[in-house]
Amino acid sequence: MKRMIGVLLAAMLLLGKLQAQQVSIIPQPAKLEVLSGYFLINETVSLQYNEPALLKPAADWFRAAIADISGIRLSAQPNAARRIVLQLATPVQPKDESYTLDVSANLITIKAKSYGGIFYGMQSVLQTLPAIRTNALLQVPCMRVQDAPRFGWRGMHLDVSRHFFGPEVIKQYIDLMAAYKMNTFHWHLVDDQGWRIEIKKYPKLTSVGAWRVDQNDKVWGSRPQAKPGETPSYGGYYTQAQLKEIVAYARQRNVTIVPEIEMPGHVASAIAAYPELSCTQQPQLPLTGGDYSNMSSNYCAGNDAVFTFLQDVLTETMAIFPSTYIHIGGDEVDKGPWKKCARCQQRMQQQGLKTEEELQSYFIQRIEKFVVSKGRKMIGWDEILEGGLAPEATVMSWRGEAGGIEAAKMNHDVVMTPGSPCYFDHYQAGPEGEPRAIGGMNTLQKVYSYEPIPAELPADKARYVLGAQANLWTEYVTTAEHVEYMILPRMLALAEVVWSPKETRDWQGFNQRLQPHFRAFEQKGLHYSKGNFTVNIKPVSANGQVQVQLSTEAMNGTIYYSIDGSEPDVTSQRYTAPFTLQQSAVVKAVTVIQGEVMGVKAASQNFVLHKAVGSAVQYVHPVSRYYQADGQNSLTDGIRGMHAVGKFWHGFSGKDLVATVDLGTSKTIQQVTLGCLQRYNDWIFLPQSVTIEYSADGQKFSSLGTVNNTVSSNEKASIIKDFTVKAAAVQARYIRVTAKVIDACPKGHSGEGKPGWLFADEIIVE
Repeated sequence: MKRMIGVLLAAMLLLGKLQAQQVSIIPQPAKLEVLSGYFLINETVSLQYNEPALLKPAADWFRAAIADISGIRLSAQPNAARRIVLQLATPVQPKDESYTLDVSANLITIKAKSYGGIFYGMQSVLQTLPAIRTNALLQVPCMRVQDAPRFGWRGMHLDVSRHFFGPEVIKQYIDLMAAYKMNTFHWHLVDDQGWRIEIKKYPKLTSVGAWRVDQNDKVWGSRPQAKPGETPSYGGYYTQAQLKEIVAYARQRNVTIVPEIEMPGHVASAIAAYPELSCTQQPQLPLTGGDYSNMSSNYCAGNDAVFTFLQDVLTETMAIFPSTYIHIGGDEVDKGPWKKCARCQQRMQQQGLKTEEELQSYFIQRIEKFVVSKGRKMIGWDEILEGGLAPEATVMSWRGEAGGIEAAKMNHDVVMTPGSPCYFDHYQAGPEGEPRAIGGMNTLQKVYSYEPIPAELPADKARYVLGAQANLWTEYVTTAEHVEYMILPRMLALAEVVWSPKETRDWQGFNQRLQPHFRAFEQKGLHYSKGNFTVNIKPVSANGQVQVQLSTEAMNGTIYYSIDGSEPDVTSQRYTAPFTLQQSAVVKAVTVIQGEVMGVKAASQNFVLHKAVGSAVQYVHPVSRYYQADGQNSLTDGIRGMHAVGKFWHGFSGKDLVATVDLGTSKTIQQVTLGCLQRYNDWIFLPQSVTIEYSADGQKFSSLGTVNNTVSSNEKASIIKDFTVKAAAVQARYIRVTAKVIDACPKGHSGEGKPGWLFADEIIVE
């Protein structure tokens, strides 16, 4: 009898789980119980709400949404037998976005303590209904939901400077955000290539700064700067009336717009309009792409007129946007012009500033005082930490998480938006067959796996992490369709990261719930990525052996592979478990779904077996946190890097690579090779030279030889070069490799005089 009861309980639990899966709400609610039956929405249903002054916009929106997908007009009849009821608790608690949703056969009740909670309850209802108008019945499953967000800042960013997108595109972007309970739209309105916000006191900002010479036929990084006489014809801007309308549109959908007015760098568009704002005060045309040669892109920090100008701009901006936060940028400021500017140097002397970093801090703190005086808060990219953080500033951490961790430890609020995995201008699949992206790879699963609170952050500082957001920069994104494609479906993954309880997150469950949303995207005509079908090929090397681990993100995908360089298909070896390579090989793999090979091209990885495979590596200078490859021993994992700046390269910025390999035992050595990469446009250059040394004890080293670089640093083609030292056979346990980084980016390069990068993939010992 006990066994029978146990079986019945297990069956009931399984049924409950299956029912919950059938309600494919994203982000996953904190608690969801699916009951039997459903609520049918038809012409007899009445929509009721208890606080007309506050809830009428939400009720109007919901009525319109139901009418849009069905043609049904919900009535307002108070005594209707079947009702949808919105109940807002009093007093209202605006920051509490929790809600409860109860659905029975005759009544849907949404209760919340804020407008946002009511709105999100309605969104959960809508996710159970058809996406577009069909003959299907509007049946809402009977269920009980108790839900609340994990983080208060659930953001999406859009850059409209590099490419301009009209008001209707922005509204659609906001609609997509709201559908998945994202509540903060970070609007990047100002940058070098275009000023997009009307400022009535300074009309040239839009009449001049919003337009540039059309070079959309060229790749972004290869666009030459405009020449005198060329007519600016590409661009656009938003009038203040349009902006106010969009703010109201967003407010109805519980989305707060945070405007970004970039400073003190990335403002070539403003300087094109008003040259007197720069250090040189020389006229210039708006930037057309990524070529900054002979261009001013900073405000002059020594000119008081600059601060008057910015206060005027911010005053008009704050009159449009009621957001608590105003974003002032603060990233990637080229300090070179300040070093040469007499007024900036005089400012430093007057203020007792020792470095240009402290001058930047002075600039940011002066702006913050003004923003705070208007009852607002200032937020900026993590470079605002340089030279000292403004007293009340909030930091948006994009260069990894280090800036956010540092700020949180100082008791400053933080929004996490690290390039990996929160930059949605990176590839999400392929890259073969994908629209051109700026580089990098942030797949759907990588986004879903993100944890906004870093493990390194002390537990008592976690409360300073407000949340996370994704950034869509648009150097390579020129159309509304491309915008959709880059955020869908990755935005849904991030939405679940910042909303759902950490302990309930489940990749397989998310993937299952995602499938109906894919169908909805297709029905609505939205462009989206159908998935990353590229097989992930990962080495697992130790004790001189290399195992190969294969995985795919694709739901119900099967992997087939080859190790002889041939193109795999369904007749190839099926992958079931990691396998050991006995010799150097080219591993290729494909994802197969329902007998069909998915993707454009097989994933391919060259494995090289040698005497150092699996050996431990120690560095004098740490590897950049941005280019960790597969970890500490990536230079001995048997993996050769490819031309893409991908996961198998270790990066060093402005510092030599000095790596010591412990072979474990003394071995006979005759040849050592270091593989390096040059990609001119990415500031990656081959080393000046590579020196190989050997040792028996790890203390006293002897030279095996040095090989000098023969490739010009001005070579713009992507190059992989092996630096090989051959010598008579020696006995050694330790190998030390020193690759001398280039002194600085070469003359004529966009980073002229600044540190370059050194990328290495493997130390091959034979």
